[in-house]
Amino acid sequence: MAGKKLYNTGGIVYSTDSNFTPAEKSEDRMILPVHEQLLSVRVDSKHRGGKMVTIVEGFSGTQSELDHLGKQLKSHCATGGSVKNNEIIIQGDHREKVLLWLNKNGYTKAKKI
Repeated sequence: MAGKKLYNTGGIVYSTDSNFTPAEKSEDRMILPVHEQLLSVRVDSKHRGGKMVTIVEGFSGTQSELDHLGKQLKSHCATGGSVKNNEIIIQGDHREKVLLWLNKNGYTKAKKI
């Protein structure tokens, strides 16, 4: 099967329509402007071997925008992290730094939990 392109047809196996093309997956999330984003910043250590991480959740936008925001926050905090399950995970307890950066860059409704 190497070299074959498999398309996601949304569960359709066969179509008699000669003009059938697989539909592109659309974003279901609602995209809000920066100043209306309801972000929450919290610290968590569960299932991480006791190590603290800062989690930013509640972002509504595209995956590429979320990845870009995560990269900017990790760079500002000078630490590692990742973006998973619509959450930005930053290594260490950086709640204050993250909250100040978010407020400075227009995310005025961000809050610390």
